[in-house]
Amino acid sequence: MTTIESDVATVSLLIGGKATEPEGARYTDKHRRLTGARISRVAAATAADARRAVDAAVDAAPGWASTPPAARRQVLEKAAQLLDDRSDTISATMGREMGAAAAWCHFNVMLAAGMLREAAAQVYSTVGQVIPSNVPGLTALAVREPVGVVVGIAPWNAPIILGVRAIAMPLAYGNTVVLKASEETPATHAAIIECLIDAGVPAGAANLVTNAPEDAADVVEALIAHPGVRCVNFTGSTKVGRIIAETAGRYLTRSVLELGGKAPFVVLADADLEAAAAAASFGAFMNQGQICMSTERLIVDSSIAAEFTDLLAARARTLVVGDPDDPATQLGPLVHDGAVRHVEELVADAVAHGATVVTGGTSDGLYYPPTVLTGVTSDARIYTEESFGPVAPIITVDGVEEAIRVANDSEYGLSAALFTRDVGRGLELAHRIESGICHINGATVHDEAQMPFGGVKASGFGRFGSTAALEEFTELRWITVSSSDRHYPI
Repeated sequence: MTTIESDVATVSLLIGGKATEPEGARYTDKHRRLTGARISRVAAATAADARRAVDAAVDAAPGWASTPPAARRQVLEKAAQLLDDRSDTISATMGREMGAAAAWCHFNVMLAAGMLREAAAQVYSTVGQVIPSNVPGLTALAVREPVGVVVGIAPWNAPIILGVRAIAMPLAYGNTVVLKASEETPATHAAIIECLIDAGVPAGAANLVTNAPEDAADVVEALIAHPGVRCVNFTGSTKVGRIIAETAGRYLTRSVLELGGKAPFVVLADADLEAAAAAASFGAFMNQGQICMSTERLIVDSSIAAEFTDLLAARARTLVVGDPDDPATQLGPLVHDGAVRHVEELVADAVAHGATVVTGGTSDGLYYPPTVLTGVTSDARIYTEESFGPVAPIITVDGVEEAIRVANDSEYGLSAALFTRDVGRGLELAHRIESGICHINGATVHDEAQMPFGGVKASGFGRFGSTAALEEFTELRWITVSSSDRHYPI
């Protein structure tokens, strides 16, 4: 378990239901990016440790799969309650590790607890069906069963939400899990597994692996390559997602990938501009733009672009950027220096290609203010590259057809939004936007535990969330029962 001495936490591996030393007793230090202070001592797993975690999950799999649904539901509901009960502590841990404002941390806990409760409600959803057979006296059944061991690899930007999402539905369906923590948020991810263990999940049914950054590739390959692993789900960048998919393909391991995004936010000429500006501000700047669904391209009809820009810039200027420990703070620091440099380079490149900074645009250490750009063209890197920062690039278009063309002019296809007062036309156009998710008159950033969440194109494949997850984390088997004599040709 995670222990704390002198304000420095020790994060152990959690294997077989208990804190476990890594091979060679290797640990790595985690420092708070904002202050440089050492905040945790984290177990640095080896490939052998990763295999031990999977072995524990394999051993626990038959027992958890045969656990009555009501008992699985009880464990998941209790884990949700423990998350709620520990909200202040877990939120504080998340804030120290990734620099998020308190509101984002508490929202993570709230939604993650909801995901556990939704998973608890789905324990009875693994229903099959009777399929009519052409053979007399033959009863054919389609039966859902757990896949076995599921490895979840979760990122740092919404660590409680995405850590829980990686394992909640698999557990509900009777799978056992190994959560590979992010190197940025190991104690936060450990807190999830601790809640499950304290809620009564059997030893080995939920395990945690942490690692030093330099060991990540070896640890991940060991997890995927283990013959006991039947499925891996990964949320993170498209670059790393390709590596995960290639590795999974090599070992014939199923994969579910939720990857990068470059969410288009289309504002048509008839849109409610006040509502659009409010949604755009939230979508572009929440959590410093460090969300896979963040609004990354504002595609605005030229007839209303000036008015919309003024409204969005006014909102951006009022947002409070500062110390994440201050309750008044709305935007905290970016995750690390590299993230700041990336945003700075994209903004400078956009300006070099004719864009104008309307507000923001100058960093202060890890802090980067909400920034609005106008005059962004397809020549600028920010037109195609994911910024993962608090930047709202405005691209003007003439008419609906150009708006849809620009919206689809991206390798990504996760979330999208479209603002219009004509809802019928909005629905028609939503079908033409190449994305897994599209919100009409709403922000690109939106998630609910029961919704089918996932993308298309370079944003990945497969779906998380409620009944959609049934396809990803169960096996569909065909079983027959013959109740009469069969005639065979030989």
